[in-house]
Amino acid sequence: MSTFDSTKLPLPQVLADITKGIIQLPDFQRGWVWDDEHVKSLLISIARSFPVGAVMMLDTGGEVRFQVRPIENVTFKDKVPEPERLILDGQQRLTSLTQVLALNKPVQTFDAKGKKIDRYYYIDIATALEDGGLEDAFISVPADKKLKTNFDRDVVLDLSSTELEVTNFHFPCSEILSSDAWEEALHEHAPEKFSDFMAFRKKVLTAFRSYQLPAITLGKATSKEAVCLVFEKVNTGGVPLSVFELVTATFAADGFNLRDDWYGSKLRGFEGRATRLSKEPMLKGFAAADFLQVISILKSSGMRKADIAAGKKGKAVSAVSAKRATVLSLTLEDYQKWAPEVEEGLMLVAKFMRKQCFFNARELPYRTQLIPLAAVLSQIKERWLEPRIYDRLSRWFWCGVLGELYGGAVETRIANDYEELMPWLTSDLDDENFELTYQFPRTISEAAFQESRLDTLRSRNSAAYKGLNVLVIRQGARDFFWKATIQELDKEELGLDIHHIFPRAWCEDQGIKESVYNSIVNKTPIAYKANRMIGRKAPSVYLADLQKHKQVNLSDEEMNEILTSHYIPEAELRANDFEQFYSGRKSKLIQIVESAMGKSAQLDQSGVAYKTEVEA
Repeated sequence: MSTFDSTKLPLPQVLADITKGIIQLPDFQRGWVWDDEHVKSLLISIARSFPVGAVMMLDTGGEVRFQVRPIENVTFKDKVPEPERLILDGQQRLTSLTQVLALNKPVQTFDAKGKKIDRYYYIDIATALEDGGLEDAFISVPADKKLKTNFDRDVVLDLSSTELEVTNFHFPCSEILSSDAWEEALHEHAPEKFSDFMAFRKKVLTAFRSYQLPAITLGKATSKEAVCLVFEKVNTGGVPLSVFELVTATFAADGFNLRDDWYGSKLRGFEGRATRLSKEPMLKGFAAADFLQVISILKSSGMRKADIAAGKKGKAVSAVSAKRATVLSLTLEDYQKWAPEVEEGLMLVAKFMRKQCFFNARELPYRTQLIPLAAVLSQIKERWLEPRIYDRLSRWFWCGVLGELYGGAVETRIANDYEELMPWLTSDLDDENFELTYQFPRTISEAAFQESRLDTLRSRNSAAYKGLNVLVIRQGARDFFWKATIQELDKEELGLDIHHIFPRAWCEDQGIKESVYNSIVNKTPIAYKANRMIGRKAPSVYLADLQKHKQVNLSDEEMNEILTSHYIPEAELRANDFEQFYSGRKSKLIQIVESAMGKSAQLDQSGVAYKTEVEA
């Protein structure tokens, strides 16, 4: 059965419905942005009876309820009426036509530079009657209805009264749909022009009055998800409609301002959830849509438990879900019930991430992995600190990072991980039937790390790259110059970054490929002082320079301890043996990976990956 109707509507009827409030905008629609030239171009197209595209509307009165607002510049004497239809596509065109044709007040538009201006629109009748004259016939004038030149000192066209409009033979566009009063003034002040006016009325005004606007109307049964998808498909104006905006408009229909709840309100003097969360550096930038996804997981999980308790089976049992449709189905009651718990869970997420040695959002491998983590911690609360639960949660986290499983579309993984983590985290490891009763979450069972992946980890934006760097730091890596642990230096903001162990320039001089020396195997966290001293030198040279520097003053054994803290084979580094260094450090990094993931890496034949790169 079709969920929409397609027809043509008389333009005057559509504009009348807009001014009466029968047709309005859903609050998620962005503001009117068309400039003066766009408006004139639209008027010319209709005057020439050209198609200007279909509009799309949604019937109100169904289950989908949105906060609504009238089209810009439309006002009502009493309260805003309840609309019968909402504009999904065609806002810019209908707003332009309403302001120009149906309202007797200045059009609030923009100039070519985006500056706000007030304009009235007119048609130069004499020009419009010329062959091909319509392109130049439409003009706009300032709010005082006077066109001026010479830095606004000389008035070249004055249309500030009906008499002046008539004598200058310029027709106001606000009179296009009903010109009786203006025609009476024409009879009075310039009757000799009446025959020309009649030709103009037939050629131009009739085109507007008889214009049929193609319209598609979605029925009341249309779901929120469908509305969102349709809106994004038909709106080519730029930014896609976010789930948060759509849910905001839905909650607003119940008198709740989700935007204020999330972002806060300076006017009303309170901070929102986003502000409170961003006080934790790890949660800076945590998105409103992510927050809603956590709520959708908890809500759908509760529904699933209720269905199972009621004895339902198969398809009748609700699924745990973080999908868009589930988020869009959230009610205000759902939000108010779960939001405090989710916020509390996110604060625990920040603590968990600090224990993993992540201290700001920039270091985060996957923002999406925080969604199931927040859902879990909101439910187990302080139990996450229990050693057994913490170890399992850490293992799951690192399998997701190093297995690179949380990139792209991960709604299904997010939901599955929450559903599978909860029983696994709190189950009894002493149970002899543990492996049979409590299966590992699939992120753990599916995660794999190949030794050759180390050869291709070159981008600092890669999740596994970020993860390995943090694991090295977490193991207590100390800086070459400051001798303190990297964690301590990071807090002091001493220019810490990931730098080459064998310098780039030295590698190039030795003919080592960029794809090899740029691998994470040849990189480690180093503060700026040490990195500046390393320069282009061979490792044997820069190590000697560092050790004898008066502020460093380290013996070979002491420097070797620092190198070991970075999992760097010190003998090979001192011997400037890149190939043996690369092979040795690669093996050490694999050990870190295996320890974090709690499973063996998939090993290559020794040295094959490196030799292939070098000899290629």
